[in-house]
Amino acid sequence: MEDLVRQNEFVEFYIGRNGDFDILAASVIKRVQKAVESKNSSLILVLPYHDKDEEYYQNYYDEICFPLEESVYFKAAITKRNEWMVDRSNLLVAYVTENSGGAANTLKYAEKRGVKSINLAKQKENDEE
Repeated sequence: MEDLVRQNEFVEFYIGRNGDFDILAASVIKRVQKAVESKNSSLILVLPYHDKDEEYYQNYYDEICFPLEESVYFKAAITKRNEWMVDRSNLLVAYVTENSGGAANTLKYAEKRGVKSINLAKQKENDEE
């Protein structure tokens, strides 16, 4: 990931906060930002709706974004947020082990939209064989 940051003029990392993978990924990105010591990347938390922990998030993430309209139904908000992130991405990094669920649907959406994707779970399987 350090190469990604070093080789590009500017990198925006869009990330959610709906599971352990999101938290782990954010931690890795923060470590890379510190190691590279460059201001050419931004870790952007993309939330589907306002959250009681926003003040805490402001101290950790470079930016917080709320891209959805208020009219998006609560249960559809995470899916719509994920699609919003994919639509603005050149690369999706995921850890998907099953063919159903939110992460799997987002990975399928990225593939359908032609966004390059890396499924770390699949890479792990290949490495173990």
